Amino acid sequence: MSTSLINTTVLTPKKRLEESVVVVADDGRIMYVGPMKGAPQVDGPQLDLNGRMVIPGLIDVHVHGGHGVTFGLPGSMEEDLKAYSEWIAHCGVTGFLLSIAAPNAEILTSLIEMYIDIFKTEMPGAEPLGLHLEGPFLSREKKGAFNPAWLRDPALDEAEAFLNAGRGWIRQMTLAPELPGAEDVASMFREAGVVVALGHTNTDFDTASAALRGNWTHVTHTFNAQRTFGHREPGVFGAVLASDDVTAELIADLIHVHPGAMKILVRSIGVDRVVLITDAMPGAGLDDGVYDLVGHEVTVKNGRATLKDGTIAGSTALLNQCVFNMTREVGVPLEHAVQMATLNPARAMGFEDRFGMVAEGKDASLTVIDEDVNVFLTMVKGEIVYQNL
Repeated sequence: MSTSLINTTVLTPKKRLEESVVVVADDGRIMYVGPMKGAPQVDGPQLDLNGRMVIPGLIDVHVHGGHGVTFGLPGSMEEDLKAYSEWIAHCGVTGFLLSIAAPNAEILTSLIEMYIDIFKTEMPGAEPLGLHLEGPFLSREKKGAFNPAWLRDPALDEAEAFLNAGRGWIRQMTLAPELPGAEDVASMFREAGVVVALGHTNTDFDTASAALRGNWTHVTHTFNAQRTFGHREPGVFGAVLASDDVTAELIADLIHVHPGAMKILVRSIGVDRVVLITDAMPGAGLDDGVYDLVGHEVTVKNGRATLKDGTIAGSTALLNQCVFNMTREVGVPLEHAVQMATLNPARAMGFEDRFGMVAEGKDASLTVIDEDVNVFLTMVKGEIVYQNL
């Protein structure tokens, strides 16, 4: 049965379509977007949105869990993923990558295999879109919150085992380019259709720039866990600013990155290349407390997640909040902030044929918001999975 979302403003996200309607066909795809007077007459419910906005569903391509769920913990993995899927839909997210890590290759390979089987199960909310391997081939100097015992130099046999276990579901791999063997492993992942992301790296400007002209096409949480900018040694951030077309993640929680630095990034590389992420950990959406993340105990206090030594350890951010922060603190127009959390991640990870725009023929994975990016409805492939109209 078709569903019509009427009396709405649509962010496509490049422009606003006032007094419009979105008609969703019974196959879960968008049938019509446009003026209400031109909408097709279909059987099915009409939902009056009272002028609220329909945007593409938010897509988080870097998240470790939330609401008490930690991705990558054996045991109740299927139940945990279903619980996360249902909860995160309340925040307007319709699709996400699971960012996972493990102490050794055997455990990581096993986790990958288990998740691939779980992905065949229907989820009650947001759609798992695949896996993001954040490690194990990361710099110990820029380990961030990672347990250094979990990190090692790249190895082709491990990479091949991960890819074989993933069966096409590994979408992103974060890799430090300065490590021995990194180029060969990056090439293997790139040839397999995996997005290779530059991250957790202490490399210099020249090495980072060469990587971003080669197999690395994306940057993991720009500014964080990477060599900083200097006017005589521009570092990793300088290489990002000097790059031509790589996409760059940004944690816009106002803790990881100062709004002024966010503005510099947006002005330097443009709105089409910034990808908002949460990098959220299990404490997201919960009260302050102590949680486990990538081999460490993490304390959340006043929304800030840290290790015992004060190192920031993931975030408690929600993606709709990050979109709002970009508008309020950075001055980005809402249309552009929405694009950074919808179309840009979809393009970066190769999902643009299905997601990222409110357009005919796309999956009806949609979110309804107001100007403050409060979420009132979330639809995944034509099914309403959250509603508070």
